[in-house]
Amino acid sequence: MLKKDDNEKLCRTDAGTPMGEVFRRYWIPAMLTEEVPEADCPPVKLKLLGEELVAFRDSEGNVAILDAYCPHRRAHLFWGRNEECGLRCVYHGWKFDRDGNCVDMPNEPEESKFKHKVELTAYPTWEKSGIIWTYMGPKSELPRLPDYEWLRAPETHFQVSKTFESCNWLQALEGGIDTSHSSFAHNNNIQDKTSMRSRATNPKLEVDKTDYGFRYVGIRDLKEDGNYIRAYQFIMPAQQMRGQMMKWHDGSQEEYPTIRGHIWVPVDDENVCVWNFKYTSEPSIPLDPEFSLQQEILFGRGPDDVLPGYRLKRNPSNDFLIDREVQRTKTFTGISGINTQDYALQETMEKPFPDRTKERLGTADLAIIAARHMLLEATRFIENGKRLKGTDPETYRAARACDAFLPKGVDWREGLNENMTAKY
Repeated sequence: MLKKDDNEKLCRTDAGTPMGEVFRRYWIPAMLTEEVPEADCPPVKLKLLGEELVAFRDSEGNVAILDAYCPHRRAHLFWGRNEECGLRCVYHGWKFDRDGNCVDMPNEPEESKFKHKVELTAYPTWEKSGIIWTYMGPKSELPRLPDYEWLRAPETHFQVSKTFESCNWLQALEGGIDTSHSSFAHNNNIQDKTSMRSRATNPKLEVDKTDYGFRYVGIRDLKEDGNYIRAYQFIMPAQQMRGQMMKWHDGSQEEYPTIRGHIWVPVDDENVCVWNFKYTSEPSIPLDPEFSLQQEILFGRGPDDVLPGYRLKRNPSNDFLIDREVQRTKTFTGISGINTQDYALQETMEKPFPDRTKERLGTADLAIIAARHMLLEATRFIENGKRLKGTDPETYRAARACDAFLPKGVDWREGLNENMTAKY
């Protein structure tokens, strides 16, 4: 369980809050490249860490992220004209460049110097792998650009998507790093008693802290067949990656060396943007587009599953289209889509976030406990002016995840060392 004050500290991410200041020390995904596809395209509304923002791509192709409200009369700049390397407010014509400088004030006298005294908050951006990243913290603390292995994979080996989830970021993250729930929430064939997660529903967890976060494993004892081990990475403040033994949508097994993961970025205290990425673990093997599409469908993120705004069609308003007959005869939940199953459980927890003073955590929750300790530690680092874990790319650039079988008696740290070292 958590103390009430610690629960509040972890969940709230507005400017000035302890966890809000932690997130503001990292580069975080802000939007997909496809949302601002070309120079001078329409501006886009954006909300991150409780801040109302507007994004646009200027005439030179650079992406800007600014305070959403004009400093004149606080009109929303979503209505603005994206023109000639700036965004012009349509209320009185004030125009701002990508750095937030006011470059034109046509309703003031020509001799006026007032525009030189006016500026908007502007956050630096960086575009990589179909993602527009931003940094929202103090300029003096600006870290080096991210260098995760999946960002080094070529376009032919990589895919990214995002979905909007209506819950606090922490309960979404904790669902992602939870290991044992896959034997239950994601059991999509309750008649099959031969699968690894059905044969061993109580994985043994082991956690090793690192300079970037921690790595952890779920060890499933398959008796005479040895141990099935899934090895994960948790990179501060909110990224998890894991290996994946892939299956096609018809359930047939297919060896396809893939690593996938998520980054959970708070929109505000009650909503989170979930970034989903996957890449092939072998540089010689590109990502098969058909295979990738089938996996998105399996996870509930296919083209027919997502509404405008990256929201899922299956949501609390329609009870995630739960099918009680399917639940009785075929799957554990009766809900279609692996991530949709997660969302159904996470989005319907207490609002604005769960009361963790009432929790009872067990040994299966070691990764969740470790994440909470590390996140609370980060808030103390901020208070004491210490550098946060995971802000130096050198600490995590070699990190990768995997899943594999090991003989009994072989320690995963030794047996999986090569598999957990980046190849890109």
